Amino acid sequence: MLEISVKSFAELSTDELYGILQLRAAVFVVEQDCVYQDLDGKDKKALHVIGIKDEEVVAYTRIFRPGDYFKESSIGRVVVKRSERKYGFGYDIMKASIQAVEHHFNETSIHLSAQTYLKKFYISLGFEEVGDVYLEDNIPHIGMLRN
Repeated sequence: MLEISVKSFAELSTDELYGILQLRAAVFVVEQDCVYQDLDGKDKKALHVIGIKDEEVVAYTRIFRPGDYFKESSIGRVVVKRSERKYGFGYDIMKASIQAVEHHFNETSIHLSAQTYLKKFYISLGFEEVGDVYLEDNIPHIGMLRN
């Protein structure tokens, strides 16, 4: 079972922050073999949606108010630990993130930058493609919007 919480940067414990950064590095840098600057200075503006199982961060997103990242509210750094993906935690963390945007920001329009291989996943959550495919950190992405 996944326990999900939403916290500001200041509310994160050092253990939670370490777990978040460890998960993001394990997936985005090591698993995807992509050297990029994950610590982009935007974590302090975000709300952090954290999925914990057995005291370990196994799923995560960060959400932003309109204008803090994109024109619309946004969800980013969507990540689930490889060994935990078979449990549907991607859907759980995304549904919690969509609810958090609606609850904390009173917004229903949400933008995200999706890796193209995950388009069907995001479409199943109500997102639609916007714009053309582009490279971000040498990985094909597409803009997606949910209204």
